[in-house]
Amino acid sequence: MNWIKVFVAALFEVVWVMGLKHADSFGEWAATFIAIAVSFYGMIMAGRHLPVGTVYAVFVGLGTAGTVLAEIIFFGEAFKPAKVALICVLLVGVIGLKMVTKEQHDPKLKGADVS
Repeated sequence: MNWIKVFVAALFEVVWVMGLKHADSFGEWAATFIAIAVSFYGMIMAGRHLPVGTVYAVFVGLGTAGTVLAEIIFFGEAFKPAKVALICVLLVGVIGLKMVTKEQHDPKLKGADVS
């Protein structure tokens, strides 16, 4: 469950980064700030049960890959095979970090969900 929080947070990271670049109206800026809040909240909640360094690395890696792909798909940025290959390398690293990281239970956190 905590890895899902990281992935959802990374998805919202892509949204807010796109918003910073492309927002023009009050509503778009409001959505950008909401995405920032949701993104960081998800990352912080996951960091309570997973190693923070790994959470941050996965969060940033997925956010970076998602942002680059969104720019190519939705905003017409030039497609460069080298860029896509490097994103694949980044994703392999992110998946590797996830696979070797176990969730931690901290007894100091009351009612902590370790699923």
